[in-house]
Amino acid sequence: DLVRVVRTPEGQLVVDKTGKQNGRGAYLCRQRSCWEAALTGRQLGKALKMEVGAREQQVLRAAIEQEFGPPAPAAG
Repeated sequence: DLVRVVRTPEGQLVVDKTGKQNGRGAYLCRQRSCWEAALTGRQLGKALKMEVGAREQQVLRAAIEQEFGPPAPAAG
């Protein structure tokens, strides 16, 4: 099962839970590791043809916490 992330025509990054929102989309799997990789890598920005800046990262982090809960504390 995949989740669609969209760059809207207005240039905003949103998580598209319906899978039908207008805009350029990319799909992420429903694993925390995929979402974390989207935050750190450049692939999502390339797929959406946009810069994934601080605001977009904040949207993704909120979606991660909503879907998976808060991150596990670091072992150490």
